[in-house]
Amino acid sequence: MSATNKPHVLFVCVRNGGKSQMAAGLMRHAAEQRGLELQVSSAGTQAGDKLNTQSVASLAEVGVDISAERTHQLTDDDVRAADLVVVLGKEAHVEPVDGTPVQVWETDEPSTRGIEGMERMALIRDDIAARVQELVDRLG
Repeated sequence: MSATNKPHVLFVCVRNGGKSQMAAGLMRHAAEQRGLELQVSSAGTQAGDKLNTQSVASLAEVGVDISAERTHQLTDDDVRAADLVVVLGKEAHVEPVDGTPVQVWETDEPSTRGIEGMERMALIRDDIAARVQELVDRLG
């Protein structure tokens, strides 16, 4: 358990501009809806400098605002501080630190099927939202 006595979930992707930010926003929203107290954060293995505007817009469509979030470079301390690390996609790799469990969610990638733009982002969002809901159900 993290120092705040709230379970701490860390979501990770490569740039920390899209999938991990979406997962964190959806997790915060789902936990709030359920009355669960969780600490939720996100980071990137090669963090970029801005959020993906389509990710932000896609979450706004379902009432989740991540527009004020900022990207963050993953550190060993981030992994150590988490109770669970969830890696989104196959591109990012996170080594466990001090026994922190690491799960990998191989998320939908509609671009491999020729789906782009906001339609692509909505499919990614919905895939991540379903996985987040399962995680919230387990934690709650």
